[in-house]
Amino acid sequence: MQLGMIGLGRMGANMTRRLMKAGHDCVVYDRNPEQVATLSADGAVGANSLDDFAAKLHVPRAAWVMVPSGAPTESTVNELAPLFVAGDTIIDGGNSYFKDDVRRGKALKPRGIHYVDVGTSGGVWGLERGYCLMIGGPTEAVERLDPIFKALAPGRGDIPRTPKRDQTPGSAEEGYIHCGPSGAGHFVKMVHNGIEYGLMQAYGEGFDILRGARSEELPDDIRYDLNLADVAEVWRRGSVVESWLLDLTAMALLEDPNLTNYTGFVEDSGEGRWTIQAAIDEAVPADVLSVSLFSRFRSRRDHTFAEKVLSAMRYKFGGHVERPSGG
Repeated sequence: MQLGMIGLGRMGANMTRRLMKAGHDCVVYDRNPEQVATLSADGAVGANSLDDFAAKLHVPRAAWVMVPSGAPTESTVNELAPLFVAGDTIIDGGNSYFKDDVRRGKALKPRGIHYVDVGTSGGVWGLERGYCLMIGGPTEAVERLDPIFKALAPGRGDIPRTPKRDQTPGSAEEGYIHCGPSGAGHFVKMVHNGIEYGLMQAYGEGFDILRGARSEELPDDIRYDLNLADVAEVWRRGSVVESWLLDLTAMALLEDPNLTNYTGFVEDSGEGRWTIQAAIDEAVPADVLSVSLFSRFRSRRDHTFAEKVLSAMRYKFGGHVERPSGG
């Protein structure tokens, strides 16, 4: 099957390579000609403009947009849409806000252009492991693109089957699902990333407590100098907290036990905020996910004004003098 890929960063380029490895034909475009040349050398058909890109796709066309969410995705979809006709499909595989998908889907529908949103998880490991895909959009378009999704997804692998799953039809065991209409795919991916924030925060806090057990302020008989890389490794094997995130943590701790190459500055990509907003809209308590998001905000600051207010109050009501910064 033929697919067009717009955006040849780490994700877009590796997804293209995985598709070609599975026997699919790919037309590629990126604003950076060097990226196009690299993928062309790997077997893709390169395009030097969006017009050229659209002309090289067979009708009904399918174009996967894999550029940063927000303005880059919006402008790419707006530039591509006039080049497409009824029956063609535009796929947004980035991390777009699901409400933007709903809006774009409605805008394209009168022209007969299908809009499909695909929450894509797999990162830089996806070329080898495959990508978990959460898909939203019209059934007709999603079913036509099934060979593409199947090739990108990881497949069943050696994961034990969930009891009675053999009695349930669908592609979930293959690593991809059609979640519902436009927006549903990115909604599910949004919550997935919100959960990811919480899991990462829990691991981070846990290993911080383990590391703190060596503190000289603790009594000798409860002071432990633990090998964190070994702890992470043993937890990977049969523990109830094993996960791919723990696998990555074990790798990082073995490479650099004190994580000296990391500052502790943690960005958020937007989905965590959107997840909390959805929780507010639905009046669903999301304590852990909220705290994990705010912890990322905190990681980017030194002492906040709020903390200075607290310190000032402690001094005023009790004469407590805090240690100076760095003291």
